[in-house]
Amino acid sequence: EKLSDRDLATYGFLGYPLLQAADVLIYRASQVPVGEDQVPHIEIMREIARRFNHLYGKEKGFEEKALAAAKKLGSKRAKLYLELRTQFQEKGDEEALEQAKAMLDDAQNLSMIDRERLFGYLEGSRKLILTEPQALLTEASRLPGLDGAKMSKSYGNAIALREDKESVTKKVKTMPTDPQRVRRSDPGDPEKCPVWQFHLVYSAPEVQEWAAKGCRSAGIGCLECKQPVIDAILQEQQPMLERAQPYLDDPSLVRAIVADGCEKARKLAQDTMRDVREAMGLGY
Repeated sequence: EKLSDRDLATYGFLGYPLLQAADVLIYRASQVPVGEDQVPHIEIMREIARRFNHLYGKEKGFEEKALAAAKKLGSKRAKLYLELRTQFQEKGDEEALEQAKAMLDDAQNLSMIDRERLFGYLEGSRKLILTEPQALLTEASRLPGLDGAKMSKSYGNAIALREDKESVTKKVKTMPTDPQRVRRSDPGDPEKCPVWQFHLVYSAPEVQEWAAKGCRSAGIGCLECKQPVIDAILQEQQPMLERAQPYLDDPSLVRAIVADGCEKARKLAQDTMRDVREAMGLGY
């Protein structure tokens, strides 16, 4: 509906998720905090990583190197690792696979390359050059907007994290409600009201019960129903405002964080690209 006037048959609609994939895969992220609408993009990333590993994850003497890496776990843990690998590969035991992965995650004495070899050896005989990321969702993985659609700055239905109190109050008070409640005395249906979606995110069960009952019986008005939502949003924003203030007062703190983050990210990206080029035979 939002893109009805756009030509979707362009590279941009494929290239955008590919750019997202590059931003995640180059840092070998294992989890990505996203909204529900981004889960398909994470799956594209997983497919790209899986396909790349399948095509280029062939390493000469891989099995011997993987077994040598397993010995670094210690004799007992190495034996358990190989037993779990067998359980997964012979019987498809997903629980054994997860147990082995957890053991590798906890192993502190493995280098990055040995860890990758052992992860690859678990599921087959290939080196995992790129990590398949998982989507990390919160309870409110699709936050509603002021009009009931997905909240988005481009849709003009969003509340900013550091928006001032007066603006938040005005926006919520003017939110559309159930169209059947034309008069104060008309009963409504919470499921058809965008404000109810905010109650599901912000309100405690007893407040939700009060709002739903009051709406259906016309026992409360829409403005009255909106007030707990306004209070909850403002309460959530207060610590954000306090944490942000030192950076607003001294922007050099932000620049220092960005510089440090860039240096760390650059190192991770260089390591990944070195392995990618080596696997593809691009030795320039």
